[in-house]
Amino acid sequence: MTLSIAVTGKGGVGKTTISSLLVKALHEKTNELILAVDADPNANFHEALGVDTPKSVGDIREDVLKIGENLPPEQSRSEYLDGLINSSICEGEGFDLLSMGRPEGPGCYCYVNNLLRKIVDNLSEKYHLVVMDAEAGLEHFSRRTTKDVDILLVVSDSSARGLMTAQRIKNLISELNTNVGRIFLIVNRVKDSLADKVSDEASKVGIEVIALIPEDDLVQQFDFEGKPLTSLPEDSVAYQNIKKLADKILATVNTKSTKWWEKV
Repeated sequence: MTLSIAVTGKGGVGKTTISSLLVKALHEKTNELILAVDADPNANFHEALGVDTPKSVGDIREDVLKIGENLPPEQSRSEYLDGLINSSICEGEGFDLLSMGRPEGPGCYCYVNNLLRKIVDNLSEKYHLVVMDAEAGLEHFSRRTTKDVDILLVVSDSSARGLMTAQRIKNLISELNTNVGRIFLIVNRVKDSLADKVSDEASKVGIEVIALIPEDDLVQQFDFEGKPLTSLPEDSVAYQNIKKLADKILATVNTKSTKWWEKV
């Protein structure tokens, strides 16, 4: 069983922060190797996770188109692509990172894209947990690039614009009949003095609020110093709340007396 989680929202609300800390928390709670997917063309998931910049699927797609038919004679195009994708995965502590990279340029990408989708889908099935840091905004929903997601986490800050974007995402998903299992709202960087008011406003969006993540000076300090967020200490208030979020997410799939992620 694979549980796929996508994290989306308006730009600048802390999607990558939430995604990276969720990867850390889910690994610690389940001991599973997490597949982290950077689906934002403005890729910075690797920085938050503390690994080098990986070669992206977009780069591989361009390379294959340049090669054309000059492939190794002993391999099919599908086998060749599969090998390139697997070699592009960046291994970290408790996770593998796959970067999707930039969208298509001019030219015909249909055949290569269809092969890539199948390869990425097959790759995802090898993991119990997939966390996708999605592109900011609404474009990927209108292009239907975010699909077959079990849990969609819509991240907002405590601003009216952030919550408005979250509501528009909810409405767009309904209009497009996008294949998303459950949708939850996370409000990030909430000041203690505004927590009650923010909670009231968030409840009006029409998405179940699963977490209010407090403002955390440590997160800002790590960002400023370029440190990976996965190295935040246990007493980080943001990480403490992300661990509670991970528990809630895992509880949504815990339908049996024995947790599916526990080793027998």
